[in-house]
Amino acid sequence: MIVKTLVENTSISEEYGHEHGLSLYIETKNHKVLFDVGASDLFLQNAKKLGVTIADVDYLVISHGHYDHGGGLGAFLKENYKAEVFLHQQAFGKHYRLSADGELGFIGLDDAPKQDKRIILTSGRLFINMQTQVFSNVVRKEPGSAWNAALVMKKDGQTTADAFTHEQNLVIEEDGKIFLFTGCAHNGIVNIIEHFHTLEGRMPDYVIGGFHLSSAVGGHEDLAMLDKLGKYLMDTKATYYTGHCTGIKPYERLKSVMGEQINYLATGSETRL
Repeated sequence: MIVKTLVENTSISEEYGHEHGLSLYIETKNHKVLFDVGASDLFLQNAKKLGVTIADVDYLVISHGHYDHGGGLGAFLKENYKAEVFLHQQAFGKHYRLSADGELGFIGLDDAPKQDKRIILTSGRLFINMQTQVFSNVVRKEPGSAWNAALVMKKDGQTTADAFTHEQNLVIEEDGKIFLFTGCAHNGIVNIIEHFHTLEGRMPDYVIGGFHLSSAVGGHEDLAMLDKLGKYLMDTKATYYTGHCTGIKPYERLKSVMGEQINYLATGSETRL
């Protein structure tokens, strides 16, 4: 498997643009998959530099209904004419971030692409093919990220805490190994991994994506929590690649605990697994 980071908050060099968002190109023996499309059409520009032809992508999976993961959807649909696009059925809901002064800022998706015939709205667990599936409905046994508190949604005219039922995760199996991809892990990376274990009866071999351990406007989880998380992740025996909403400082703390068991995915990076 080859994973190329098309969009992340940082980049490996000035050659690649970066933004607050995530987009991963995944190439398996049988399929070309895109996981999230960042906040804009930047993923297209970086794809060309990385030798990725977006028109050849077979499937697009969008992890949840926030602009930094699905903002490039319209650009993708104009560039690619064949791929099926998988989003949770609630991904086009009205999602907002609550600022310190109480103002609501829209962070949801443009719903214009919703009518495209290639959009497939998911719920629960769905097998895309024999090697590829998505799942949602993660049971929260452990608290989610502290940074979820500022994220809300509107439904039937009421503003409530975002329950993140619109979040889904991608699973790909290849050569006897299982790869778990997370967008932001708003439901909690531990809860997601444990839910995966319930579904599959085993731990994943690789976990790749954002863990939502920091805020887009500054701040991160406390060090004691990060140390505890690092020990849990080590005990799963999986190998981790992370970035985006994990945050640099939380990543560095996890790295100090986990060593070579965790690595960072910056825009422009290419990882062969």
